[in-house]
Amino acid sequence: MNKILYPIKFEPILKDKIWGGQKLKKILNKQSELTNVGESWEVSGVEGDISIVSNGYYKGKSLKDLLKILGPDLVGQQNHRIFEDKFPLLIKFIDAREDLSIQLHPNDKLAAERHDSFGKTEMWYVMQADEDSNLIVGFNQKVTPEKYLKHLEDKTLTEILNFDKVNKGDTYFIEVGRVHAIGAGVLLAEIQQTSDVTYRVYDWDRVDDEGNERELHNDLAIDAIDFDMSDNFRISYSKTENKSNEIVNCPYFTTNYLEVTNNTIKKQNKKDSFIIYICVEGEATITYNEYIESIKVGETILMPADAVDFEIASKKAKFLEVYV
Repeated sequence: MNKILYPIKFEPILKDKIWGGQKLKKILNKQSELTNVGESWEVSGVEGDISIVSNGYYKGKSLKDLLKILGPDLVGQQNHRIFEDKFPLLIKFIDAREDLSIQLHPNDKLAAERHDSFGKTEMWYVMQADEDSNLIVGFNQKVTPEKYLKHLEDKTLTEILNFDKVNKGDTYFIEVGRVHAIGAGVLLAEIQQTSDVTYRVYDWDRVDDEGNERELHNDLAIDAIDFDMSDNFRISYSKTENKSNEIVNCPYFTTNYLEVTNNTIKKQNKKDSFIIYICVEGEATITYNEYIESIKVGETILMPADAVDFEIASKKAKFLEVYV
């Protein structure tokens, strides 16, 4: 099969969640019969939830198929060496109608030992937030393991958690070991390592339709929490128009903010990596050779690593630009 390269789109993988709502359907135009759509997995290599191409020559092929067909042409030479047949990132949109469970993610070492998985470093970009919506990120005071366990036992964990009021455009970096939760009323984009390993420590005493509480993972969580972590989770970044502005640069991914206004941006990818564009506002076109693909708010496009020279044109659009 010829190695044809173009801007690749995928079918969203929609997830029904006890805390999910309607914003993914109403604001991001996701088509679903599900009642409470909590997540839209935009680009996923997670087993059981592999993304399927929705456009062009490879339509109907899975992301796993693409890795076999295109290899380093898709992901870059170094990523192909390191990750082989696994895709290193998971891209999501999340709508929290209710508070998500308070949780954390293990680091690479623990995740590999316990789950044969990567860890789960992630970041959030707030796309919309109802008035007085919060994110829970870290603790509001110095906490020891003993103090944490006492509050957990007494069901007073929220007393020691840090509640951060959020607005559209706010960005957070969630390192492994950091206790966190998305609060009710928040719609956000999430970029993370390819992993579905989450340790849930408190779920607001919720029960499902059959009266069952969701499983908690406190035995696993206690030695995965980093109690010495600094409060560097809220990220400030430049918003200069028509250029890439770095938000997060960590060993697992780099994310830039790109606002295209009445312009055609010429991009040259010299990063030895795919680039993912997550449209968080407006609409645009991405052109590579003779291939032109539209993208609007709530959509995601993957540019293969070997699609070096391309253009983004828009009257007004905002993107998260992500690569490894």
